Amino acid sequence: MTPPKRAPKHIAIIMDGNGRWAERRGYPRIFGHIRGSSRVKPIVREADRLGVNALTLYAFSTENWLRPESELRVLWKLLKKYFVKEFEELKKKNIRMRILGEVDRLAPEIRKVLDPMLEGLCQNTGLQLNLAISYGSRRELARAARLFAEDCLAGVREPEDMNEELMQHYLWTSDLKKFSDVDLVIRTSGEHRVSNFLLWQSAYAEFVFTDVCWPDFTPEHLRDAIREYSNRDRRYGQIEVAQPVSLLQ
Repeated sequence: MTPPKRAPKHIAIIMDGNGRWAERRGYPRIFGHIRGSSRVKPIVREADRLGVNALTLYAFSTENWLRPESELRVLWKLLKKYFVKEFEELKKKNIRMRILGEVDRLAPEIRKVLDPMLEGLCQNTGLQLNLAISYGSRRELARAARLFAEDCLAGVREPEDMNEELMQHYLWTSDLKKFSDVDLVIRTSGEHRVSNFLLWQSAYAEFVFTDVCWPDFTPEHLRDAIREYSNRDRRYGQIEVAQPVSLLQ
């Protein structure tokens, strides 16, 4: 791969299209989830290899709780399998993992596997791998407002203290610190929407939408998205200042 002109520090991926991938092939939706789960490892490896600082994967939204119980059982089983199977490699690669979302809603059998893994990786200093599970950005922002209000009532903060920098401290991504803002959002499957994902953090992100469903998403597709990102002009609301032209030329 030709090195990108400007690599993103934080990439967020909406892993969409598992069900459609399976249905197009005449399989039950769960086959798409099984195939999709196998895509996580190579993408994490590639992001780590490319020197990405943070990678956030949208694994399970707050709205996903409304899916059929049979499908949820498969999703939780795959999630547990990933935790158990990948722990040693993540530890060896110095990758730290976090969960963004309402962890308290997860079943005890999930927490029994998840919590020791998070503890075992918490000292790692390499790629910051974030799994958004039971996550919704509106819930995150409402939670942040509630926590700030509680601090005000407790006398820890004053209403006028609130600004963009302080807001960051109340979000689920607060531990990412300088990498909390997303540079590149990738959505698979051809849909063109953000689906309640990292609304605050991706305020100035570049978006790449691909028709490829997540079960077919490869490291090459990731590199393609990074190439596209690196060729864009990110001005953050400013204008590009033209170089002065000498009238004596």
